[in-house]
Amino acid sequence: MNIAFNINRLAMIGLGVTLNSLLKNCSNPKKINIYILCADLNYKDKENIHKLLFKYGLINIELIDFNVKEHFGFFSSLQGDWTPYGRLLLQDYIVDDAVLYLDADLVVELDVLLLDGFDFHGKAIAAVNGGQMRYALDHPFLCKEIGLDLDLAVFNSGILLMNLKVWREKDIKSQCLTFGKKYSDQLTSHDQTILNALFAGNFAFLPSKFNISWYANTKRPVGRIGILHFVGSPKPWDLFGRYLHKGFSVWKSYLDVDWKKAYYKYNYSDFVRAWHIRKSYARSFILKKKQNKLSRDFIKKSELP
Repeated sequence: MNIAFNINRLAMIGLGVTLNSLLKNCSNPKKINIYILCADLNYKDKENIHKLLFKYGLINIELIDFNVKEHFGFFSSLQGDWTPYGRLLLQDYIVDDAVLYLDADLVVELDVLLLDGFDFHGKAIAAVNGGQMRYALDHPFLCKEIGLDLDLAVFNSGILLMNLKVWREKDIKSQCLTFGKKYSDQLTSHDQTILNALFAGNFAFLPSKFNISWYANTKRPVGRIGILHFVGSPKPWDLFGRYLHKGFSVWKSYLDVDWKKAYYKYNYSDFVRAWHIRKSYARSFILKKKQNKLSRDFIKKSELP
């Protein structure tokens, strides 16, 4: 089974946990082939990836350097970063017919081999149903300008099973790039906007356990074993994440010792990211304060005679 990522150096801390959890919970890690599109990784980063995967006996690893600005510099960026668009290039780098694309902000607590041999029913992608278009962040653009229906099913692009055979037959990569260039200033959700523009209402459904959203201020989804997706900001590993994200302990439980030494430390780029997501920090602090107050009030009431 093929599994792909596309990352930059800032994503290395998250990648380690995603890989470690994925392989720990896989029934046969040696059946997995790993492809990683690398935006700006250095030799040591690549060496660390090989060391982590070698612990599970994985030798089928391909690290692929790509220049994000060259491919996507004309698209709207995510806080100055174009790396998320890298998944749109996978049809060129993987010769097999299918690949499971994963973001690097996940804890994978199920056996990904459950998807081996998945029947796409001719669809180009499979994803978890994310609800109706009317609730999507980019629905004003996709409905008013592109003309998509408000009732169409949309998806989060952080976990995608891609039918590369269909991608190559229809050259979907070129379709994505053409759309991105035409609407470069309106890609509210970046690659996800492009993919939903092309496939909303026209994708195969994965079981919901393959993409379980976990926001910073919410408790772990009750009774859900699957792929935990740390959506939004801050992430568990961000500055103050250990205090603000309720998934921190779960995330840290899969943090490899050597990976922790190499990447669980803050540098200039982490502080730049903290500045970019300062509004998310503010919301998280306010919500945490409210939740603490509610807890104290509940305790006081329960202590009344």
